[in-house]
Amino acid sequence: MAEHPAYPVGLRLGGRRIVVLGGGQVAQRRLPALIAAGADIHLVSPEATPSVEAMADAGEITWHRRPYAEGDLATAWYALIATSDTGANTRASAEAEAHRVWCVRADDADAATAWTPATGTSEGVTVAVLTTEARSRDPRHTAAVRDAVVEGLRDGTLVAPHHRTRTPGVALVGGGPGDPDLITVRGRRLLAEADVVIADRLGPRDLLAELPPHVEVIDAAKIPYGRFMAQEAINDALIEHAKQGKSVVRLKGGDPYVFGRGMEELQALAEAGIACTVVPGISSSISVPGAAGIPVTHRGVAHEFTVVSGHVAPDDERSLVDWPSLARLTGTLVVLMGVDKIGRIAETLVAHGRSPDTPVALVQEGTTAAQRRVDATLATVADTVVAQNVKPPAVIVIGEVVGVGPHGAA
Repeated sequence: MAEHPAYPVGLRLGGRRIVVLGGGQVAQRRLPALIAAGADIHLVSPEATPSVEAMADAGEITWHRRPYAEGDLATAWYALIATSDTGANTRASAEAEAHRVWCVRADDADAATAWTPATGTSEGVTVAVLTTEARSRDPRHTAAVRDAVVEGLRDGTLVAPHHRTRTPGVALVGGGPGDPDLITVRGRRLLAEADVVIADRLGPRDLLAELPPHVEVIDAAKIPYGRFMAQEAINDALIEHAKQGKSVVRLKGGDPYVFGRGMEELQALAEAGIACTVVPGISSSISVPGAAGIPVTHRGVAHEFTVVSGHVAPDDERSLVDWPSLARLTGTLVVLMGVDKIGRIAETLVAHGRSPDTPVALVQEGTTAAQRRVDATLATVADTVVAQNVKPPAVIVIGEVVGVGPHGAA
């Protein structure tokens, strides 16, 4: 007799009792999705992996530290059986059948009444993949199909037309350090749904080329502002387009709140009654050094890192940075927007106690095809910037971590 295919269905488990038998690797993989579903999860197991134990300590699950016992599944809606005791698994499976509890068995899929599909999400859609025949029940195959579908939805190679109800408003999207692949999935989705994109010069430019022709792309640096400050003109443009009922994305480099003036824009939008969503981005302060082989912290070398703006020189009365205190720190110092001020920054750090031999790395156009790294010390960095013609944007890393990686200075 031919095997009947599984009937796919979505279980709504919020607040319902779920029993998981076994606290090993299977439970560790499956529990996060059950927690996200809002289930009332009861784990029955004498032992658990550290990750599963942490879920119990955080109150996300209730852990009964004992083996399975008859009656554990009597009031459950759904059960995951994943112990190393085949006999216990068989008895639990029989109990689930007697009480009509949907039951997944990690050790014997054919003895289960339910199977766990390979799942992924994209744009609010859950993709679940099940194989239909026992002979082709290969979890690697279902995972590969799942990955292909989700990736296709995310990058646009798999077109799934859908009706979108436009919600007028603005999204402040951190585009990351430059590589278009380093924007978040949510940021890329909002870009794909935008009517208007107001972009910074340091945003990931390659993403703009992917936008459909009907999307209006505005270079923030070219917004005419007359008697207004440039930032005020940008705020006005965001408000104007949003009030026209458009979905507006403010695409910023790095993260909107790391020297990105994102809060100023959010405050202006709030005062105008405009809804605003903030999408964090990967900050260049960490990602660019990492792309150049420099860890901002490293065991036994640096237990701290500090990120400062270098757009104002240390001797400028507008500076809010306590440079003497920074000079006394032993950790890593990351300077953004400081290429043209690095000479005075280095002099100030040395004057207040930092060794002139402290390694310095300048990473220009980090994470992009044009990335290059230039190494120096606090004593030589001013001359090196000129000699090597280092131009912004560049992230400057000061500290012993510069020499840690395989590409570090000698």
